[in-house]
Amino acid sequence: MIPGKPLSGAEMVRMGFIFLLMSNAASVSTQFNGFNCDANYHSRYPAERDISVYCGVQTITLKINFCPVLYSGYTAADLALNGHHSDAQCRGFINNNTFPTAVLFSISLSTLEACGNSLVVSTAYGTNAYGNMSLVQIGNVSGYIDTPDPPTIISYLPGLLYKFSCSYPLEYLVNNSQLASSSAAISVKDSNGTFVSTLSMILYNDSTYNQPLSIPMSGLALKTRVFAAVKATNLDKRWNILMDYCYTTPSGNPNDELRYDLFFGCYKDPQTTVFENGKSQMGRFSFEVFRFVKHRHQKMSTVFLHCVTKLCRADDCIMLIPICGRRRRRDGGQSPGSLPAASGNAIITAGPIITRSDETPTNNSQLASADSKHSVNSMTAALIAGVVILGVVSVGLFLLLLRLLQKSRLPGDASSGVWNPSFK
Repeated sequence: MIPGKPLSGAEMVRMGFIFLLMSNAASVSTQFNGFNCDANYHSRYPAERDISVYCGVQTITLKINFCPVLYSGYTAADLALNGHHSDAQCRGFINNNTFPTAVLFSISLSTLEACGNSLVVSTAYGTNAYGNMSLVQIGNVSGYIDTPDPPTIISYLPGLLYKFSCSYPLEYLVNNSQLASSSAAISVKDSNGTFVSTLSMILYNDSTYNQPLSIPMSGLALKTRVFAAVKATNLDKRWNILMDYCYTTPSGNPNDELRYDLFFGCYKDPQTTVFENGKSQMGRFSFEVFRFVKHRHQKMSTVFLHCVTKLCRADDCIMLIPICGRRRRRDGGQSPGSLPAASGNAIITAGPIITRSDETPTNNSQLASADSKHSVNSMTAALIAGVVILGVVSVGLFLLLLRLLQKSRLPGDASSGVWNPSFK
């Protein structure tokens, strides 16, 4: 272009096009200012490919491409797990050290439901923890990340929604020191009104009832003794806990038709011991773990513990406990119609208790170590046996050789003589 010379039509079009590109570049630069975004690829609304899900052993990590979110008119603070936008712990954080810039969410397997994530346990045919094909229980963790709805009737911004899910073998979701447990609330009618006491059942390692039950990833060995305690909170001292009926099922459903009774009335499983029942605000018992025969094709078996429990007045609980083997003497002042005061029944559950059907080592290194020790012991025994046999044979040959030498040195007529019994 020559100064002072008027522009031609082609030059004016070219200059206008250049000006338009510079305007667009300026607007995109302003839109993506401070973030690692490419206007050529990220000037669009979000798509399903914008979320990456990493199903870790301890945490689930979600990674969302932030550039389309920014293009849609939202910020990182607008994204939250399962609609929990008011909870800061349920929002992600910006990672601007990657390209493109990402929003990261971290979900701990120990606190799955903290931000409304869903956990559904199902049974499917697949590979269990030992690599064998059988019926295994799968825990599916799912949820979503979305943007908040505006308080107005209409909105010009698109609603963003990212769904995710992870599937784990059930044993991955059972922490070594925590068990899935449910509690039941019992309403007790008193002369002063009604109050609610919450019952819970906790499993322990030993009779001290101090250390919660720890279940290894490989499961508990059969006949391991487990100690259970049923406790109450917010309970008046006039009330005690009475366990009417405790039983086990292979599933978490207390109404499962397949069940095994631990104690009920005067019946008690031989491997079950009841330490305390109806005498305080805690019921305590123990039992040896087992496997359900229906799990015969599985290396592991799941056992859920259920107890039908009620509250009874401390002075009257003794009248509700069955005395087996002899008749209870009725007090003269008690009429047949005066029954001890007690609340309604409530079922509380603890589990799953995962048991293994054999003593298979939990990892390959232990297996190799056991095999090597076994082989070394076998070789040592074989060597010792060989040395002993060789020694016996050598001694025998040596004695035989001495005998032959002695015979060869005797005179020829001595062999035909008569043996004198006085010489030994």
